[in-house]
Amino acid sequence: MNSNKIDSKVLDEVLDKMIQTVDGSKDEIFQIGEQSRQQYESLVVELKDIKSQVSKVIEEGDQLEVHARSARNRLSEVSKNFKQFSEDQIREAYEKAHKLQVQLTMMQQHEKQLRDRRDDLERRLLGLQEIIERSHSLVSQITVVLNYLNRDIRQVGILLEDAQQKQDFGLRIIEAQEEERKRVSREIHDGPAQMLANVMMRSELIERIYRERGADEGFKEIRNLRQNVRNALYEVRRIIYDLRPMALDDLGLIPTLRKYMNTIEEYNNGKTKIHFESLGCLEAKRLSPRFEVALFRLAQEAVTNALKHAEATEISVKVEAAEETFTMVIKDNGKGFSLDQFKGKKDKKSFGLIGMKERVDLLEGKMTIDSKIGLGTFIMIRVPYQVV
Repeated sequence: MNSNKIDSKVLDEVLDKMIQTVDGSKDEIFQIGEQSRQQYESLVVELKDIKSQVSKVIEEGDQLEVHARSARNRLSEVSKNFKQFSEDQIREAYEKAHKLQVQLTMMQQHEKQLRDRRDDLERRLLGLQEIIERSHSLVSQITVVLNYLNRDIRQVGILLEDAQQKQDFGLRIIEAQEEERKRVSREIHDGPAQMLANVMMRSELIERIYRERGADEGFKEIRNLRQNVRNALYEVRRIIYDLRPMALDDLGLIPTLRKYMNTIEEYNNGKTKIHFESLGCLEAKRLSPRFEVALFRLAQEAVTNALKHAEATEISVKVEAAEETFTMVIKDNGKGFSLDQFKGKKDKKSFGLIGMKERVDLLEGKMTIDSKIGLGTFIMIRVPYQVV
């Protein structure tokens, strides 16, 4: 028994060192990726400007070449028949030809410099693109490794008899959680991470405003910064709650949905009214865990879209259980969108609805969407359900 305890402590120490090392590497790789992305965006702008300059210089060079050729022909004519021309005409022909030739040479040198700069920028962009892609891939892989080290190995290490069992178990967990981790990663990147980056920029702005405009303007910006921090805090709390409400395992789908809607309404400080209604639903009975999780995620995604993208002030969620079919209807009074445009879009606003459609398909159900710009959105989901 003592030897087992010693081995466990040693394993924990090794894991802690591994986690610290891997986490540090992840931060460094992320910083490299972000710096490369910023450089890439800056170089793209510069490259666009350089290409525009190259086109302009080529056009001007062509025109200058025509004028220079004409001047040379004029000079040649004057040289051959110099007795027919005055001294001023001869000098003017020479000076004009010389001046245009100098300008043409300088234009050609400038064009070469611009072309060299353009080629250099294109090579650097290719290199930066590769760095960005590799850093993003490495950060994702390291995140999986950290989760594996932090959660999977620690929780199941005592239960597994050898390293092979531990590896197999961890891989199964990783496979099952990968999609959810990607979703959480996107939410953190698009939500709190962006907000905190904005907080950093605003804090630097406050310092400059305080020096340049005085304390009143500085305090005004501080109040705006406080709202940004409050929004970031709300996003973090929402993401934590969204990971998986414990009430879903303890109480079942309907009580959890009711509690979730109340919680989201509270997080929004009453800015959005959320109505929840259940008809003939399974208040006391339990559905299969897979079914409950899927339906909860569908309602969660629909409400999130209405709040975040549609900016709705009123949301209605109604669920109804018939003999073999579970129906969920989500309506909002938000901005709405064009269904024709949505079909071809792949932006952030469409990802949520696409994910919902895929989840409904997995449940062998159907999802209907009706939305018009300025008139809100209507979503109906019908799926056959299973009762435990």
